[in-house]
Amino acid sequence: MATDHADLYRILDANLNRTREALRVVEEYARFRLDAATLCELVKQLRHDLRAAAEVFPQRELLASRDTPRDVGTAITTATESARTGADDVLRAALKRLPESLRALEEYAKPLSAQAAAAFEQLRYRVYTLEKAFNAVLHGTARLASVRLYVLVTGSLCRLPPLETVDAVLAGGADAVQLREKLMPAGELLDLAHAVTERCHRAGALSIVNDRADIARAAGADGVHVGQDDLPVRACRQVLGPSAVVGVSAQTPEMAAHALADGADYLGVGPVFASSTKSRDFTIGVDGLRDVRCAAAPLPCVAIAGITLENLDPVLAAGPTAVAVCSDIIAAADPQARAAAFKKKLLAAFPLT
Repeated sequence: MATDHADLYRILDANLNRTREALRVVEEYARFRLDAATLCELVKQLRHDLRAAAEVFPQRELLASRDTPRDVGTAITTATESARTGADDVLRAALKRLPESLRALEEYAKPLSAQAAAAFEQLRYRVYTLEKAFNAVLHGTARLASVRLYVLVTGSLCRLPPLETVDAVLAGGADAVQLREKLMPAGELLDLAHAVTERCHRAGALSIVNDRADIARAAGADGVHVGQDDLPVRACRQVLGPSAVVGVSAQTPEMAAHALADGADYLGVGPVFASSTKSRDFTIGVDGLRDVRCAAAPLPCVAIAGITLENLDPVLAAGPTAVAVCSDIIAAADPQARAAAFKKKLLAAFPLT
């Protein structure tokens, strides 16, 4: 490698430092503000791979090219550079700096090492994914912050007519209602989704449609919930737009980590117990719920499947953000009273702040 590229080494050194510093800012946010082990691991791996990509450049050349006292850029500042409204703003600024510095590394590495340039390019693409994951966490945490009771409504399981059931559970304190109708014709489903969404919004609750992003959009619902074999998060956002709530089912820590990286807003974690809505040959139990919650933190986790008032306490001990309840509420003689009983226990365990 030639030694007459002091200008290139100087640029590379400055941008390596800039990238390392931004990664550290991002990691501290994930570690201390979010307590997010999965995000911390993603950032740590980026730092490790950045170091590996830079090893092709002699350290002595990089250090010899450094001339901070005579760097004209250190004296140039803007009004917005020192203005940060809070920790979230600090994070966003660092996430924007990262791809900029990596792009500079990629371009200025090309005259010296095509291998390093390619490595910096791949790191930049990974940073775009990292930014998406952080944004999803911030968005999902905000939208789900006040959700404790999440009720699934399926007409065939309701003791009352479906819309009467929706009115009852909302009156009982449901914070989110998911319309789950797997076999209903699209036109009929759209009409029902419109009516459910109208009721949810009037009550200040979230309206979610199971599986059907197209129906959710047409009905003006807040979002969609999809399973592992349904539309991916990215496709849901293409249909619904960036502000929609997209939930994903997860049964394992690996599924949780994947959903987090994909930009899901929350996880439906289960099946915790056997349920009447799906016939399954397995459950994850409260231990599985706890494992997935730890892997997904701080992404909101909604415990789902087979949850009743009688088995609620061990579920709450596993620390979900909310619980999703179906038959134990909608098949009750008094869905409003049953929902209210759930909400009372949920607020006692996880008060709104």
